[in-house]
Amino acid sequence: MISDEQLDQYRVAGTMLRVVRDADPVNDVRGIVVAWDAELVMIRKPNRRLVKLDRRYLYRPFAEPRPTDVEAVDEERR
Repeated sequence: MISDEQLDQYRVAGTMLRVVRDADPVNDVRGIVVAWDAELVMIRKPNRRLVKLDRRYLYRPFAEPRPTDVEAVDEERR
């Protein structure tokens, strides 16, 4: 689970994130952190829509390459 400190760094810097939800890259969410609580993170997508995502997903800067070992990501979420 991503820490409050890391989420705050991403929010303050306005970092564009990639949220990896499963093995299929089509299901990734791209956006910036707006708010969060103990279980959810609010992400503003480029089309200005807000989505609420589980904190257990993998949050990485969009500039970094997508993780290739997504099975490990799925195990990490459990």
